[in-house]
Amino acid sequence: MMPPDPRSANLSAFDDATRALVRLSAVVTVGDERAVREALGQASTDIPALWVEELLLQTYLFAGFPRSLNAMREWRRMHPVVESPFAPGETQSAARSAGEETCAVVYGGMYRRLRENVRALHPLLDERMVVDGYGMILSRPGLDLGRRELCIVAACAASDQDRQLHSHLHGARNAGVAPAVIDATVDTVADLLPVERATTVRLLWARVKGK
Repeated sequence: MMPPDPRSANLSAFDDATRALVRLSAVVTVGDERAVREALGQASTDIPALWVEELLLQTYLFAGFPRSLNAMREWRRMHPVVESPFAPGETQSAARSAGEETCAVVYGGMYRRLRENVRALHPLLDERMVVDGYGMILSRPGLDLGRRELCIVAACAASDQDRQLHSHLHGARNAGVAPAVIDATVDTVADLLPVERATTVRLLWARVKGK
């Protein structure tokens, strides 16, 4: 089901499993314990288990460790088998190289400016972004980069993080996601958001799409 290189896939169709995955991303980012438990219960039948594992691993990057740990705890009760174990080859050096490649795909022509801007905030933030975020997590082969970016879009939309939402709407396109699939992603999470927030997300995507 998954492409051999998760950084080079084109995502041109919004299948049911992907729809369920992006909704799950929004729920685990902002939902209460009951909503997360119900969403994970539904996910156990609607989404490949490996995709769920990878989504929950990357959740800590956008919603924090507590939410990621709590969601993974609920998921493990339903699915005791670890689908995506830590690979011995995931060293700091390998992660840095993979992270630089993946981050460059997501940010395209803005990559160098991003690195400069984050480094100016604090060099350690730049290091952790590249090595931990884009290297150790977002470069993992269990879920393609296009679907990862759609999940990030859903998470940022749900958590009112418009700067990051703007970046990852561009990032989804840079990762090979068709505009129609991003349209569908925005539509899919809209009912999980307050009406005004859903309107803001649609307007932001319209501006990005129009560029």
